Amino acid sequence: MKKILFLTGTRADFGKIKSLISILEKQKEFEVFVFVTGMHLQQEYGYTLIEIERCKFKNIHTFVNHTHETTMDLTLAKTIEGFSSYCNTIKPDMIVVHGDRVETLAGAIVGSLNNILVAHIEGGEVSGTVDELIRHSVSKLSHIHFASNAEAEKRLIQMGEIKESVFTIGSPDIDIMFSEQLPDLATVKKYYNILFEEFSIVMFHPVTTEINAMKQYTENFVAALLQDNHNYVVIYPNNDLGSHFILDSYEKLKNNERFKIFPSLRFEYFLTLLKNSKFIIGNSSAGIREAPYYGIPIINIGTRQQNRAIHADIINVDYSESEIEEALSIIDSHKVQKTENDFGQGNSAELFLNCLQKSDIWQLNHQKQFRDS
Repeated sequence: MKKILFLTGTRADFGKIKSLISILEKQKEFEVFVFVTGMHLQQEYGYTLIEIERCKFKNIHTFVNHTHETTMDLTLAKTIEGFSSYCNTIKPDMIVVHGDRVETLAGAIVGSLNNILVAHIEGGEVSGTVDELIRHSVSKLSHIHFASNAEAEKRLIQMGEIKESVFTIGSPDIDIMFSEQLPDLATVKKYYNILFEEFSIVMFHPVTTEINAMKQYTENFVAALLQDNHNYVVIYPNNDLGSHFILDSYEKLKNNERFKIFPSLRFEYFLTLLKNSKFIIGNSSAGIREAPYYGIPIINIGTRQQNRAIHADIINVDYSESEIEEALSIIDSHKVQKTENDFGQGNSAELFLNCLQKSDIWQLNHQKQFRDS
């Protein structure tokens, strides 16, 4: 029996790996473990460990990696320490990490330095912020790559990864987006006490490489929202450096009846809200990945998503209050076409399982090779 250890640090990466964990849990030949850390254990961000526990996975281990003084490098160090200790206890055959968080980097470092196969979900993508440095570093520390599309696969090979180690399975959250698991809108509105007839979604994250300007950027954004007349479901940012500026600015929205603010939403419930929203505004990857699939208009602010694979009809604006206001003034008449399906067919979990059931993947050399193109 192969032991597979998944690492999750945020609601976003859990949404991506949930279907992969679920499908492996049903197989007799795999024993699955889930290491939960990061934002999941912070009350301020909704204590989303509860969402993971609801899934009834057999082996869940929690580790607090956050202190209020922590910078990203110290979070990395602390996560490495906790994750290494857990790996030493359960001795996994494979570690699965997702994306571009510091927790992801910690998982890849622990695996690669302890001769454990590391599989990276959604490597080979670009964004243009510090996240991209982390994502590519994780790819170089990983032995196996589950890419979301052909472009990402091509980049991984360009980075010297061997073709035999790259498997294009699509983006796993698409599995959930078009599944029968999504609740209906009435259920979600009742659950979260959302009384708006029509609403839009706000998701705005800090950009760590622009930390000195984040306070101003956030103030501009909130001022533009207050000038506007749409109703909004506002979801807290991730906990990267600079998030406190965003949370401070959101205080101005709290007594305004046009805004309903949440630290976090259950992933399936969030998808139902997104699917039924007028538009999404901010700089979340949800505006680049999920929204185009549902044909939802998008206002993308600033640089955080500037190089992501974008085939959608997106209104890109800078951080100025005037540009944001202008975009909001035209968004209702903005017609969108649903995007071409570039991130898989909603069967990522099945493709992932097929790869793990073949012997080839377990025979990949733990000693990384760089292949010249």
